[in-house]
Amino acid sequence: MTISGIVIARDEENLIKDCINSISFCDEIIVVDNNSSDKTFSIAEKMGAKVFDIKTDDFSKLRNYGLEKASYEWILYIDADERVTSELTRSIKYQVLSIKNKDVAAFRVKRKNFYYGSSKKNEWPYIEKIIRLFRKNKLKGWKGKIHESPDINGKVEELDGFLSHYSHRDLSSMVGKTIEWSQIEAGLRIEANHPKMTWWRFPRVMLSAFFDSYIKQGGWKVGTIGIIESLYQTFSIFITYAKLWETQQKLKIKDKNGKN
Repeated sequence: MTISGIVIARDEENLIKDCINSISFCDEIIVVDNNSSDKTFSIAEKMGAKVFDIKTDDFSKLRNYGLEKASYEWILYIDADERVTSELTRSIKYQVLSIKNKDVAAFRVKRKNFYYGSSKKNEWPYIEKIIRLFRKNKLKGWKGKIHESPDINGKVEELDGFLSHYSHRDLSSMVGKTIEWSQIEAGLRIEANHPKMTWWRFPRVMLSAFFDSYIKQGGWKVGTIGIIESLYQTFSIFITYAKLWETQQKLKIKDKNGKN
């Protein structure tokens, strides 16, 4: 079994070293650097990774670009704020190596999210399951500008162990990303002909976001972190839909002026 590890990163000079170390078992490491303004590129290069610079707000393009550069039979995707644990490493080495069924196209991994810190108390109760390890000739590519998903041909199995995700490290960077991504999210909704935003849509989507985070995902179990994260998710969806409303207003004025 040979593996290409692909890291997607932008301005992650404080994280990229540990990320690359966690996938040192890969036969090659490719870093797709999304126009970083810090030392991400040079640090990754010094660690022996093959580093490629690209500028785009389309996450599928980033993952597809890495796929094009990969040389080996299996493709492992990881983001700069994620770490492959030792248990997951063993599972990748032995569980995948023993696969005899050629119809298996990919493996799903269990991801633990850590918010506002990396200790046990910062661990979010809800465990995600995401597909991150692919047989290269079974992965057709990725689709979706921001919530990208893989297009694969074959069966998906699940690996033991966990992928650790150290997300939402501080409020300042989180708010900055929310403002940035809200423009993209609003644009996608405009393209999908989203209904006109009215006042009652705001409490509906905000209450849904809070309920999903605090109740369904179990945010209430982790005290203060749970309420902060759940309220932040509520704020984030508000910003997205407020941006959608703003965009719709601008298009309405533009259309009105065009008719005049």
